[in-house]
Amino acid sequence: MPLLPAPFVRCRLSATLRVLWLLSAGFSLTGSEHTATAALPAAFSDLLPHFLVEPEDEYIVKNKPVTLTCRSTPATQIYFKCNGEWVHQDDHLIERTVDPATALPVMQVTIDITRQQVEKIFGLDEYWCQCVAWSTTGTQKSQKAYIRIAYLRKNFEEEPQGKEVALDQEVLLRCHPPEGVPQAEVEWQRNEDVINPTSDPNFFITADHNLVIRKARLADTGNYTCVAKNIVARRKSSSATVLVYVDGGWSEWSKWSACGADCSMWRSRECTQPSPGTGGKDCQGVDLQSLNCTSEQCPQTVSGAEDVALYVGMVAVALCLTLLLIVVVLVYRRKKEGLDADVADSSILTTGFQPMGIKPSKPGVWAPRPRRPPPHSKNSHLLTIQPDLTTTTTSYQGTLRSRHDTTGKFSMTNGPLLDPLPNGSHTLHNGKLNSNPSEFVSRLSSQSFFKTLPRDVDNTSYGTFNFLGGRLTIPNMGISLLIPPEAIPRGKIYEIYLTVQRKEDLRLPLAGCQTLLSPVVSCGPPGVVLSRPVILSMDHCSDASLDNWAVRLKKQNYEGVWEDVLLMGEELVSEPYYCQLEAETCRVFTEQLGSFALVGESLHMGAAKRLRLVLFSDSYCSTLEYNIRVYCMDDTQDIFKEVMQMERQLGGRLIDEPHVLLFKDSYHNLRLSIHDMPQAHWRSKLLAGYQEIPFYHIWNGSQRYLHCTFTLERLSLSTCELTCQLCVWQVEGEGQSFSLDFNIAKDTRSVDSECLLMDSNATALAGPSAFQIPYLIRQKICSSLDAPCPNGADWRMLAQRLKLEKHMSFFASKASPTSVILDLWEAQHFHSGNINQLAAVMADIGKQEAMIFLVSDGEC
Repeated sequence: MPLLPAPFVRCRLSATLRVLWLLSAGFSLTGSEHTATAALPAAFSDLLPHFLVEPEDEYIVKNKPVTLTCRSTPATQIYFKCNGEWVHQDDHLIERTVDPATALPVMQVTIDITRQQVEKIFGLDEYWCQCVAWSTTGTQKSQKAYIRIAYLRKNFEEEPQGKEVALDQEVLLRCHPPEGVPQAEVEWQRNEDVINPTSDPNFFITADHNLVIRKARLADTGNYTCVAKNIVARRKSSSATVLVYVDGGWSEWSKWSACGADCSMWRSRECTQPSPGTGGKDCQGVDLQSLNCTSEQCPQTVSGAEDVALYVGMVAVALCLTLLLIVVVLVYRRKKEGLDADVADSSILTTGFQPMGIKPSKPGVWAPRPRRPPPHSKNSHLLTIQPDLTTTTTSYQGTLRSRHDTTGKFSMTNGPLLDPLPNGSHTLHNGKLNSNPSEFVSRLSSQSFFKTLPRDVDNTSYGTFNFLGGRLTIPNMGISLLIPPEAIPRGKIYEIYLTVQRKEDLRLPLAGCQTLLSPVVSCGPPGVVLSRPVILSMDHCSDASLDNWAVRLKKQNYEGVWEDVLLMGEELVSEPYYCQLEAETCRVFTEQLGSFALVGESLHMGAAKRLRLVLFSDSYCSTLEYNIRVYCMDDTQDIFKEVMQMERQLGGRLIDEPHVLLFKDSYHNLRLSIHDMPQAHWRSKLLAGYQEIPFYHIWNGSQRYLHCTFTLERLSLSTCELTCQLCVWQVEGEGQSFSLDFNIAKDTRSVDSECLLMDSNATALAGPSAFQIPYLIRQKICSSLDAPCPNGADWRMLAQRLKLEKHMSFFASKASPTSVILDLWEAQHFHSGNINQLAAVMADIGKQEAMIFLVSDGEC
């Protein structure tokens, strides 16, 4: 610690003043030995020191120390103070001069700051220094200079992704550079050439480093790279390939040709305006048209014997075809007369439910039930519903069957055929199934309203449905659309789709502390007429407490603007939308199809989102470096599936079960750290004690998933066993830890279908196969429970037994409350529904005529 001068006292000709002047002039004082000095300049005694040079912020690059400089006049002493402590006088390098213009003394002091000095206080505060100058009048402090260790991490927080875009379409390539100090500057390259938006205005780089191509040109096809650099290093992202394709267009029709010998004329057009290129689609439609000429235009020819013979032959063929058609119609009508009954037999009412106590003999195949129940069966006294042959309940003709029975065929005599698919699903499409899903998506995307639909066939499901209803499901995403019976008006056939939107330009605009709680799901086509609400089911990632959240359902209108259509907890039964928020799923009742999403706004800091934490590593490692990737994403199945598919392409492997973390709206960041590695074999290349993801990156949901990479280094290639503790926690909040213990060389399996939890259920089910409850049994239950009972044994008791009593007012507003309750039960229990539990509820209500227990065909 340097010996500092005592506070100055302004006293003329004092001994202290003379001593300080001697010091400023460079004279030394030893013991009581004093040396005379020149006369003090008159102006010097009344001036405070002022700084000619103040210390500036500096960055330590690698291990090179930095030098801080301070210069002041008039000054008798200058000392540096760093982080509140005086720097030792031996560490100061002092130079004294005299200003020739003013004859005032000038003092300059420099010190060196090393990396070790800064690292000693890492994590506690930023390292700073300032200098203090003295004169005979008083002291002055300089500005603070902050010294930081410069670095630039290797991994980009978000890298650009390749895209296929149409000509003239806007393209957005995202880039979030690696964390660094100082913050990295970003430039973009196309095919290794730097992009300069000044010289090419078609390019635009946003404030957050994203590259925008205003209108894609054929010349814009190429490999795009995001480059980040600061004073330490230069990093390049993975290249993203942008392919600009051109769909073919038809030229104008040529003029009609002259009338030919066959009394017809022709015209043509070519797919040349433009010609399809770089993977674009060929032109659609015909390229040749013919038209019969009028009699005046036809060439005149002389009819001969050959023409007479031709006409006679044509008349004979027409007569034969007419007779054959009459015979076919008569045979068809005779066969149809035996099938006109609305219900063929009582098996209609006794199929569709799993028998009690029966286990399947094979997966997907159910064993037959004994012909008679055991003598002391608990439910042997219950009656089976008998068919009511005196009333007409539906225009359906044929056989109803359960969704587990896929051996028979389901047919309709008054409409298009409904053929079973091999996995039990059905679809109506003018009597046949369209076998090309991509053609369906492409056809929808070509229409004006559907141009924003993604071309991702894997995340789209579609089918054709009539009044019998059905179900669409997107596998492994927790997203489905239930179309109840009678939701589509009789006589109508709709082709309906269900898809997940992934394009960044379709994300919802969020304001304030709003956050996206669900995927953006589209079902359509919009504008179709529905007689009853359909039920859209999708995952959400909130803590499901409406005390903590204001949750809104948003819908995109025809102009593409997102509107609030419902605030949960304040629903109006008169509106066409209604929601049930469950622990992990939201059920949306809607009478209008379109694009939907859930947006939450926290009411206080107790509101929390569920984050799913997933760990991956390289399935094969041949170097000393080994990477562990930690993904932090909203706890919804669609994002999890996307990450799993991406890691499968990268050859990654899942190294532990996913964990769930409640992330609160506390403005605190998420931290990740790794501990307890065997130091003799492994070391972490992380410079700091932890990595950190900013709060807003997680909360605003602008990125579908975030990840941090821990780069470890083994000291020998023979080291394969890795044990460590990986911790993820929110500052002043919850945390999760992963205890890892595995061999990096033994298990080289990549992410496979088992990890993806492949959903074997059909994506589209139409008619009875889509429901647990057979159609006619459902009608019996509704007719039994819809009518109010004085003792309450009606639909209200059914809602209470199924724990749906908070939606009583919504059910009561419908023409058939029981039907809506059963719709919700079907949506909730499609994969895990136990029909015997529903039967027990019916028995508890006491409606004997509505019992739905099974008996075998021999007991009917």
